[in-house]
Amino acid sequence: MTTAGTNPYAALTVVELSEDPAGEYTGKLLADQGADVVKVEPPGGAASRRTGPFVRGRDDAEASLNFRWYNTSKRSVVLDESTADGRAALAALIADADVLITGRSTVCGLGPHALAEAHPRLIVLAVTPFGLDGPWASYRSSDLVGLALGGPLNSCGYDDHSIPPIRPGGNQGYATAASFAHTGLLLALLQRTRDGRGQVVDVSMHSALAVSGELANPFWFYPRAIVRRQTCRHAQPSPTQPALFQCADGRWVYFALILADQKPWQALVDWMDSLGLAADLVEPEYADLAHRQANFSHVQELVEVFFLLLDGDTAYHEGQRRGLPIGITNAPEELFGDEHLAARGFFVEVEQDGGEPALQPGSPFWFSAFSAEGPRRAPRLGEHTEAVLGR
Repeated sequence: MTTAGTNPYAALTVVELSEDPAGEYTGKLLADQGADVVKVEPPGGAASRRTGPFVRGRDDAEASLNFRWYNTSKRSVVLDESTADGRAALAALIADADVLITGRSTVCGLGPHALAEAHPRLIVLAVTPFGLDGPWASYRSSDLVGLALGGPLNSCGYDDHSIPPIRPGGNQGYATAASFAHTGLLLALLQRTRDGRGQVVDVSMHSALAVSGELANPFWFYPRAIVRRQTCRHAQPSPTQPALFQCADGRWVYFALILADQKPWQALVDWMDSLGLAADLVEPEYADLAHRQANFSHVQELVEVFFLLLDGDTAYHEGQRRGLPIGITNAPEELFGDEHLAARGFFVEVEQDGGEPALQPGSPFWFSAFSAEGPRRAPRLGEHTEAVLGR
């Protein structure tokens, strides 16, 4: 029973059997918010323990930074499912759980629906590349394959269409599947509060990405138009103007120069004029949209020169102060110096096994009615086997 001020996930027991980052990230989302997530690993450890990069060039089971990220706050139990004792121990864990996260077609010899029948309160959260049925159900996948088959990859890359699309970083396909899995689990938990029964939640990375194509879907469904990828811009059927501008310090800002809206246009001209860089843009004819559009290349050149005379931070903050939609492009490592993230306490120190604490991203959401402990270090291989199985 959840009490006031306690994280609602604190009473949730989850068994995780995951072979890819989609399932592992789903478990991480739950564990970092207080759920007791028991990660079941084979004697040699999960495959993600052998995925780099590694700490200081090590390649042992405890050195994978990939594993450390996807498995914060969990507990590790090692089971040998090739033995009768291992299978019995896994069956006992599942019988005691609220949720089973799995990417397998069978667990303990049972399919997801049979498992749900055998354990009426259990929610079987199946997070797989293509879903539990259909002609592709047994196909293998990866983040890149998922993004390609689901459609988003075709919108990612550069204006130059003589080169292929570019995969976005950060395991976006897996992360999207995990986000949908988390949402699906919440719906199943709500339903269980009504009828006391669990169910199977079938989450397909392919399906999750097929509805995540941004503008590609509505453009095709309605005007039957195919979007084309554009450098650092939303894919559109027709080319749009460049939106990246280099600054004096070599950094880049993203600024969508929207000519049709008079208010941001005037704000931009006033800003440029305050520094003596507006040139002829202050002339009355530029108040007319048709004139601005007819002279767009000239406008674009003046704006490029303008940003080349400002450093990136000044361009970003002053542009925002004037009400313009502008942002600076940060490399991942630059986010550690982001004053806004720092002010909100986004990065937190997480204890590391046998080393100094390391800064890691914390939770992207906060709650006024309860609090979470924050991420804890990923478990050592089999660290909690005795404690969990002994229980």
